[in-house]
Amino acid sequence: MSDKQQEKFIRMTTEPVSRLVCQLAVPTIISMMVTAAYNMVDTFFVGQLHSNSATGAVGVAFSLMAIFQATGFFFGHGSGNFISMELGRQHTENASKMAATGVVYALLAGSVILALGQIFLTPLARLLGSTETILPYARDYLRFILIGAPYMIASFVLNNQLRFQGSAMHGMVGIVTGAVINVGLDPLFIFVFKMGVAGAALATIISQFVSFCLLLAGTHRSGNLPIRLRDTQFRWEYFTMICKGGTPSLCRQGLMSLATICLNNAAGVYGDAAIAAMSVVQRAMMLANSALIGFGQGFQPVCGFNYGAGLYDRVLKAFWFCVRWATVFLAAVSVVIFWQAPHIVAVFRDDPEVIAFGSVAMRAQCCTFFLCGFNMMSSMMTQTINKVRQASILAVARQGIFFIPAVLILPRFLGPLGIQLSQSVSDVCAFILTIPLAAGVLREMRQKQKSAENG
Repeated sequence: MSDKQQEKFIRMTTEPVSRLVCQLAVPTIISMMVTAAYNMVDTFFVGQLHSNSATGAVGVAFSLMAIFQATGFFFGHGSGNFISMELGRQHTENASKMAATGVVYALLAGSVILALGQIFLTPLARLLGSTETILPYARDYLRFILIGAPYMIASFVLNNQLRFQGSAMHGMVGIVTGAVINVGLDPLFIFVFKMGVAGAALATIISQFVSFCLLLAGTHRSGNLPIRLRDTQFRWEYFTMICKGGTPSLCRQGLMSLATICLNNAAGVYGDAAIAAMSVVQRAMMLANSALIGFGQGFQPVCGFNYGAGLYDRVLKAFWFCVRWATVFLAAVSVVIFWQAPHIVAVFRDDPEVIAFGSVAMRAQCCTFFLCGFNMMSSMMTQTINKVRQASILAVARQGIFFIPAVLILPRFLGPLGIQLSQSVSDVCAFILTIPLAAGVLREMRQKQKSAENG
């Protein structure tokens, strides 16, 4: 272990957890919000084309972007969890091998998605929820986005690995730089070069490639684990460790994509305006949710390092600190969004029908959004300490176990209102399920702490 890595270990296991979580959370919050902003920027500029079908196409493509993120988080969290606990045990060589393995696996998975997506482009667009009017725009967008699949997925892995090493700042630099480039290229390709929806996708893959290069460079700085191809391990035990740590993320993000597909298909019954409205609502709420995820990701390396080092009291303190402040933040954000809902929707699509439909859905979500703090932190804690069963259940609860049935069943009885209420119903049910699962893990950790103190 190098001197810089030793310094990092001491910092992660001795500095007050509240200050440490906040220091690590700031760059991760920025990174997550910027990642969410990629699609919001595309939605905003495409919305200026004055076509609900074009705006709906970006919403349809969001499902594919969620698949990219799900795959990236699978390899990123799977390798990252292992890395943080091995660094906590001061096993640097094992951590270095896992870092390279996670990135290479992500590149290979992205290449498979690229090939299959291009071969089955039209069926893919229909599967994601395209109507006949949206289909031409969706094909144009997806054709370019798929080209970036390998390095976009690998970027999620690199960002997560840097974060789990306590170097979230390097990840933030790469993500933010790409976002700034995307904001500049979007209007250039869409309006100046007259590429329309395809221009938005091209701007995204170019900016994401710049992010990937900067993230890769960040692995060779500040005592981080450098990515070296020779360290790649095509061994079952490494893949098993990735699966243990990454399956909850794959379930969570993958179901987000499936949930979006179900939402698009359910909303499509009420026309392109309904799809466009829910697309805008998803992105606006995703921005706030990204801040929550970023805060939780600031907690994860603290959790992993200290759990690996056997410092369970620090894990518990960090968990409850995050739950308290996440709940306060979400409550405050919900009040603002509820108040400004019509104006927020209008920023992205100034169409009376879209605004009316989207405002109701957005305000409904604000009524239960504050519950997500406890849900998210519990999910991240159980995932980081490899409580695979609990983590997997919590990961699929909000967007899978409860949301998908809600969005398929409620509209049959409530019509459009059923679509607008689906996420709120899901949030309440997920909160109720989380309480006993999290309580059991917390109780077990307190017992380990007592044993360590008495031992």
